[in-house]
Amino acid sequence: MLYLEKITIERVKNSRLPEIDFSNIPFGKIYTDHMFLADYNGGEWKNFRIVPYGYMQISPATPALHYGQSIFEGMKAIKDNAGNALVFRAHDNLNRMNISAERMCMPQIPEELFMESLRTLIDLDRNWIPTEEGSSLYIRPFMYSADEYIGIRPSENFTFQIILCPVGSYYSTPVKVKIETHYTRAVAGGTGYAKAGGNYGGAIYPAKLAQDKGYHQLVWTDGVEHKYIEESGTMNVMFVMDNTLITPALSDSILAGITRDSVLTLARHWGMKVEERKISVTELLAGLERGAVTEAFGAGTAATIAHIELIGYEGKDYHLPPVEKREFANKVYKELDAIKRATKPDPFGWITKM
Repeated sequence: MLYLEKITIERVKNSRLPEIDFSNIPFGKIYTDHMFLADYNGGEWKNFRIVPYGYMQISPATPALHYGQSIFEGMKAIKDNAGNALVFRAHDNLNRMNISAERMCMPQIPEELFMESLRTLIDLDRNWIPTEEGSSLYIRPFMYSADEYIGIRPSENFTFQIILCPVGSYYSTPVKVKIETHYTRAVAGGTGYAKAGGNYGGAIYPAKLAQDKGYHQLVWTDGVEHKYIEESGTMNVMFVMDNTLITPALSDSILAGITRDSVLTLARHWGMKVEERKISVTELLAGLERGAVTEAFGAGTAATIAHIELIGYEGKDYHLPPVEKREFANKVYKELDAIKRATKPDPFGWITKM
């Protein structure tokens, strides 16, 4: 309770909740009534507050705008039958956010501050958690430089915020992806392992080029030779090939996805053969050609499991089996969803009740 008694709350005068059609929620466009903020200056976190969701005043000289000194996380809450908010792997998201903060010369967020602010904000906007099938409350913690200084140096002042967003499904259909062999998402020694804003901004243009050709997203390859598979869009990527679950091994150019880890944990728990290793484009294409690749999917917070319908490479599309025939990805999605909704036991201690 170190920070809880210090959080001030300014409630909205009129909630927007009655205006929301929860049967039709577009992803990432509707936000709850309130948001949390905290300031870092003088070497400590202070000014903990929950205020009505709305526009903010920031300096036009902040390095967050000019040099991309910002990081974020993403997680979800689901309401159980008793009305509790069940947050999936919140402590792991905090740990990863602090890893990102270290890489971007930003302060660490204390666990008590993170959890107490999250708990207070969710409790205030609890009625915004949708209950429709496939829906959830998306949680976006983020931090950015609050300096008023145009210059390249570590900032001294920061703002930490949390906003909440009721969401439906991220992808409504299986996705079509294209293997990228020119543009690069991340390189060794870079910030690919951190959830830094610039990683995603730089990916928009090559993704748009692929979308113009009829694909939904890219399969990113390594930034040196474009020889090895790394990620898919904004997600980790996995393949079931020869009855083995294969995913690229983590490196400083690949994000350590929370959903990725959850999928691998369940696969090993079920006794499935799992390989975290380099997988070359050549190996993947050969597996597709001989029908050994029976499943391909992205794993991430927004979609959980995003089935890949086809993979394009140098003008040729490689189709995968129909989604309804995919045993592992469908099973792991159902298991994760059941754990998140507390309709099945949580043997790994992933759920935090709020």
